[in-house]
Amino acid sequence: MDTILLLSGGLDSAVILAEAISQGKKVLALSFDYGQRHRIELDFARKLAEHYGAKHLIIKIDPQAFGQSSLVTHENVPKDRTSEEIKEKGNNSTYVPARNTLFLAYAIVQAELHQAKEILYGPNALDKYCFPDCDGDYVQAMQRVIDQTMKQTLKENAPQVRTPLIDLDKEAIVRKAIELRVPIEMTLSCYDPTSDGTHCGRCDACVLRNSGLKAADDRG
Repeated sequence: MDTILLLSGGLDSAVILAEAISQGKKVLALSFDYGQRHRIELDFARKLAEHYGAKHLIIKIDPQAFGQSSLVTHENVPKDRTSEEIKEKGNNSTYVPARNTLFLAYAIVQAELHQAKEILYGPNALDKYCFPDCDGDYVQAMQRVIDQTMKQTLKENAPQVRTPLIDLDKEAIVRKAIELRVPIEMTLSCYDPTSDGTHCGRCDACVLRNSGLKAADDRG
């Protein structure tokens, strides 16, 4: 196995998966069932992995581990904010404490088991402003953890943590998706979808997705 990839079922991770497969990499996609209100994203992740012929593993985590984030409670998620408001005020309500750290810990285990060369996950340019576990400093810190804890390090072949989208905004990601022929209709980027997986169109994730789709379409 070449690559361990965190696959949410959303557009960003779908783009990363498509690119990895296009490069001929053997991918193990990891998804997580942590009691999220948008659990239907796992169905989208499953279909994406099947579409690209990637091995797929869904790991279950007790939602009590994540406290009071609106993504794992019945608290309303923010809606009807503009892209500018999201960037300015952040996503405090939908922040899930240490989620990426926990997910990456599982990815490290799988990388060790499969002797993988890299771990991929998908923070983008806006995420860096909204979440503490999505910027370059965090990625470097996780790399140091890997370098100091994995048995592979002794053989000087520890996997590298890579974030292919960290400098891209949603428009650029949509353009990349089109270039890679990602089936965008098979992705779900919504914090509060309907039971059949329809985007609400109003949550922060939908606003950012739709703004990216519109900007890419306007530019042709």
